[in-house]
Amino acid sequence: MSFQDAVRTCLQNKYADFGGRARRSEYWFFVLFNIIVSVVANALNNVVNLPTFGSGQTLLGTVASLALLLPSLSVAIRRLHDTGRSGLWFLLVFIPVLGWIALLIFYTQDSRPETNAYGPSPKALTPYA
Repeated sequence: MSFQDAVRTCLQNKYADFGGRARRSEYWFFVLFNIIVSVVANALNNVVNLPTFGSGQTLLGTVASLALLLPSLSVAIRRLHDTGRSGLWFLLVFIPVLGWIALLIFYTQDSRPETNAYGPSPKALTPYA
């Protein structure tokens, strides 16, 4: 899946769709998109000289983060589904360091090639590997 396809899928087709599966490329391209949007929003905030909160978070950065929160959660849960795990595993995000490392490992694992409880493998449905 290309960068544009991943962003389009997450923002248009599956904005708040927590069902199904997401390939690694879809998840990581959307993470990259989040980083790019955050950097641009924070830079624009500094250029326009809008308020910055005490924690260093900018106004535009906060607005961008809130706008991307739902699609980010949905693609993360669909990525867990693709590895054969329940979306409840996402709750590991609340365990500092160890939970984050576990999620990072889960997100980098390859897709389960067989159909699972969350649907058929997205790799089998697309012509590219």
